[in-house]
Amino acid sequence: MVLLPYSDRLALFSKYLQQLLMESLGKELDSNSRIVNQGITVFGNKGSSDQHSYIQQLRDGMNNFFVTFIEVMSDGINSDSIMESFATSGDYLHGFLLGTCQALAEKHRESVTISSKDVSPFTVGVLIALFERAVGLYAQLININAYHQPGVEAGKKAANNVIAIQRDVLRFLSKNQQQHFTATEIAKEIKADDEVETIFKICEHLSSNPARNVKKLATESPFASRYSFT
Repeated sequence: MVLLPYSDRLALFSKYLQQLLMESLGKELDSNSRIVNQGITVFGNKGSSDQHSYIQQLRDGMNNFFVTFIEVMSDGINSDSIMESFATSGDYLHGFLLGTCQALAEKHRESVTISSKDVSPFTVGVLIALFERAVGLYAQLININAYHQPGVEAGKKAANNVIAIQRDVLRFLSKNQQQHFTATEIAKEIKADDEVETIFKICEHLSSNPARNVKKLATESPFASRYSFT
């Protein structure tokens, strides 16, 4: 799903919908615990400026998406500003929206347009309510639970594990000051042989921040670098 709101004041709406749709619908299992790997990838920003970064592919590349345009009828405070040929900046923005719709339709790309009178707390609330209900309905149709996030929890648990490993790395290095160890050697000493890559990344991060007192002894191969506590 590609979202193109034609209003600067809706620039963050794409990010909101990324969270709503991808967190709610991105599920491995359905409600009967069957593997279904469901989800809708959402990207976009705002038209017309940001559409130039991907309209070329949408029109001529893979046809594996649909576009949701958000059209705002009121031009706002600059509605009386004539640019040229009796056309305002709002007229040009509206022309870009209609022109982009037509350019995509010519190549049989699917789109839907949501029209709003203006951008106000009420209309933004209506848009949020619309998509929340659409997501809930869609989840029911494909038989998944839109209201739990096991993937999000997995990321949080993995982050906690990284912090625990970092604590063990610092404890080991501080007990063996002035001695240099590779990530593989550290992993073996703290009994985390399956976390060598994570330990390497941790050591690289620590050694890039002088206040952490971890020094890197670089070698010809980055992965053979040695680390010490000073």
